[in-house]
Amino acid sequence: MAKNARYVGKNVYISGGSSGIGLACAKMFAGLGANIFIFARRTHVLELAAREIEACRVSPDQNLSWRSIDVTDHGEVTSGLSQAVSAFGTPHIVIASAGLAYPDYFEKIPFEKFDLTVKTNLYGIWNVLACLVPPMKDSGGHIVNVSSIAGLMGVFGYTAYSSTKFAVIGMSESLRSEMKPHGIRVSVLCPPDTDTPGFVQENLTKPAETRALGESAGLMSADAVAQAMLHGMEKGSFLILPGMEGTFIHMAKRLMPGLVNAVMDFIVARARRSAKGFS
Repeated sequence: MAKNARYVGKNVYISGGSSGIGLACAKMFAGLGANIFIFARRTHVLELAAREIEACRVSPDQNLSWRSIDVTDHGEVTSGLSQAVSAFGTPHIVIASAGLAYPDYFEKIPFEKFDLTVKTNLYGIWNVLACLVPPMKDSGGHIVNVSSIAGLMGVFGYTAYSSTKFAVIGMSESLRSEMKPHGIRVSVLCPPDTDTPGFVQENLTKPAETRALGESAGLMSADAVAQAMLHGMEKGSFLILPGMEGTFIHMAKRLMPGLVNAVMDFIVARARRSAKGFS
């Protein structure tokens, strides 16, 4: 089957599909002929996203839909997605992309922010998959959970965020084994810093040391991350690392963890000296 034909008529469900990586994925799959169902919290943002996705579709026969769903609310997810499966059809691809970050020094992160981070990034994926996995077992498909490079290595300022993203990788590894007999592939996407509205929000509380670490790693576009995800899916990869930078960091952390920590410590120390006015 031709690459551009394999997604025609497939049902793609995307949490966090109203912006950032989720929206980029929705537009990409719409351009490949898939049916797209996106869900997120904010209705007005979903409406704007739906227009962008509509402009990318290649056939009037494609079904494009959206619904306001708070992924942290188990009851709301169960009700909303059960109705969506009945009306929209069984998912062939699920991309669990809803997430947030509140970077700051450990002792400055309020409990409420930590709690929301866990509920969104971890419970949010659990809630979505708990509803969508059962109907997928009869037909197979592909699940992509969105983690982060910060789910492979702890990053200064991301104690809350990294905690959840490490957990997403663990959940995905376990789920991969369970889903294999049912013909469902599982991948975990670990993008680096990505140019999204969420990244702009993160910068409001990001410590200087965290900024310095991010500047050393660069910034990817959401579209580039979506394309890397698609490439990884088609290769059957479990761990999808967009960009050479992410691959290098992952390998270095596995093979030379002491060196990676030393480099990070050096960048953090230099950022602190700079903040205090020293060269």
